[in-house]
Amino acid sequence: MPACTITRVNERDFDELVERALEGVPPELSRYLENVVIVVEDWPEEHVLAGGEEDTLYGLYEGVPITERGSDYYGLPDRITIFRGPLERDFASDELEEEIRVTVVHEIAHFFGFDEERIAELGWG
Repeated sequence: MPACTITRVNERDFDELVERALEGVPPELSRYLENVVIVVEDWPEEHVLAGGEEDTLYGLYEGVPITERGSDYYGLPDRITIFRGPLERDFASDELEEEIRVTVVHEIAHFFGFDEERIAELGWG
């Protein structure tokens, strides 16, 4: 992604862009997200960046994908984090909403068990 002047969006507006992205998820899929917490954080923490993705980490899924759960699965809510700082840094204001949408869909795809390769094949990489 080409570096841009950092786009600053107030927290409320950024949260609304994330909400819009979630509203765009079809109901037949969003009904499975009832035990998923979606949060916005400014930047990934150091321990998250151990894989060297500092420049490109826009979102993170943490949990057990539904494809890996057994019938007796019981766990804490899964978590999807959207990182505001990297998105604002890398995308101009006219691109930001679309990139937030791509990031939200990308992380939801991980919840459904898709790996990076398959997500990229589907155009959400």
